Amino acid sequence: MKNYQKYKKQYFMPPVSCMKWAEKEAIEKAPIWCSVDLRDGNQSLIVPMSLDEKVEFFKFLVKVGFKEIEVGFPAASETEYNFLRTLIEQDLIPDDVTVQVLTQSREHIIKKTFESLKGAKNAVVHLYNSTSVAQREQVFRKSKEEIIEIAVSGARLLNEYTKNTEGNFKFEYSPESFTGTEMEFALEICNAVLDIWQPTPDNKVIINLPVTVSHSMPHVYASQVEYMCDNLKYRENVIVSLHPHNDRGCAVADSEMGLLAGADRIEGTLFGNGERTGNVDIVTLALNMFSQGVDPELDFENMPEVVDVYERMTGMKVYDRQPYGGKLVFAAFSGSHQDAIAKGMKWREEQDRNHWTVPYLPIDPHDIGREYESDVIRINSQSGKGGIGYLLEQNFGYSLPAKMREDFGYTVKGVSDHLHKELKPDEVYDIFKKEYVNVSAPYALIENHFAQGDEIRTTVTISVNGETKVMEGAGNGRLDAVSNALKENLGLDFTVEVYTEHALEKSSKSQAVAYVGIEANGKMSWGAGVHNDIMDASIRALLSAINRTQK
Repeated sequence: MKNYQKYKKQYFMPPVSCMKWAEKEAIEKAPIWCSVDLRDGNQSLIVPMSLDEKVEFFKFLVKVGFKEIEVGFPAASETEYNFLRTLIEQDLIPDDVTVQVLTQSREHIIKKTFESLKGAKNAVVHLYNSTSVAQREQVFRKSKEEIIEIAVSGARLLNEYTKNTEGNFKFEYSPESFTGTEMEFALEICNAVLDIWQPTPDNKVIINLPVTVSHSMPHVYASQVEYMCDNLKYRENVIVSLHPHNDRGCAVADSEMGLLAGADRIEGTLFGNGERTGNVDIVTLALNMFSQGVDPELDFENMPEVVDVYERMTGMKVYDRQPYGGKLVFAAFSGSHQDAIAKGMKWREEQDRNHWTVPYLPIDPHDIGREYESDVIRINSQSGKGGIGYLLEQNFGYSLPAKMREDFGYTVKGVSDHLHKELKPDEVYDIFKKEYVNVSAPYALIENHFAQGDEIRTTVTISVNGETKVMEGAGNGRLDAVSNALKENLGLDFTVEVYTEHALEKSSKSQAVAYVGIEANGKMSWGAGVHNDIMDASIRALLSAINRTQK
């Protein structure tokens, strides 16, 4: 591409090596979660949420389990001010939930922010100012000392207004554009703010390290976070928070590596909407932890509901392949994938019900409210015998012999390819019934009788193209006797190669199903029979296989 020379790195590595995070294997506990859906998420929408939508979304975030929820920038607009007042005056904030509000380091904004919080039981007041080289030089045109003064003057004002405002307030400071700031300066300004606030074990302070714009690979951010965690004053009384944006598509990795580097808290949104390419996706982060055996302390057990509420409130769509939430994230169309999943599910049932190791499925879809039948095994022209057979067995109770599954698989794939569409389970079942079950032309069973002697003798009545014929035969078993009767009286030439049967447990009636595979003219043909009487089912399966050779 042209013009690549105009770009250069805008991030700063720590002055010392900070790589202890790389020695850690996994995140071992959930962070403190703070939803910013109602602020960062909302300001990214083409049509921002109405007051009623915000209230509904707030209630849903509480239901999911968020204990900290950023509700807006109340001094920035009357809409956000009124939303916070509505939450407080209608007593919609549970006692164990803390609302968070954003403010710049300006006295009139801080004053209105505290006015908006009157009556709030628990609140985080989030102070920020930009610290990056680009912001200092191009936007504010101020020295480092002047930028520090903006931060500490705001910190002092928060102290003053807290003394005169009833409520339980916690402070948060963000060096906005942290990732474009020299690490020594980021540390200096954060420590200056901490010196004003003097955090204690009973009154901890949040230092938030935002990826306001993503400039680097995730390992750089992890090193930056580790440097701050190692060198912040009052560290035992500081909650280190991360607020990653997704410009480089690295927000999840930034967050996970940042937690390994010592961070305690994550600010993000459901499914990651936010300015530009968005915020970190909390659903993905939380369920990544869940898939490793860590309780995320958020409830995503009904993912279809989470998606529905999100889409209705924001007007945005959850992409079909969005991790965990998308409609197709568990869907397997590939034949080899379907076969592996089907075998993995069977192995789990037989060997280890307590642990989830099914191929291609990182978590059990049932754990987030998804169904195997409609969400996992999906049928189109790319599907294989394993998946199609699994779907037929799970949904309708038919356990086809292995070679019959292969034959039926080709039939289904042919239909899907011809129609150029995915087939739903009922459509697959309809194909099976039409093509294989109780096929009655040209030969159909009317009745049969058996007599026991040295061998089994049968009298079987068959309709042949509508004409009734009664024929007799003998054999070493009932099905063998019927086969011989058909061969001798109708001039048919075939060999029964496969026969299996089982109770049809999915049926509302007490029915049996039989499967017969015959070889005729060097080719295999398959049929199935369903009836209350297993012998009738077996003969119907045989006739179905014979009839399918006549097509």
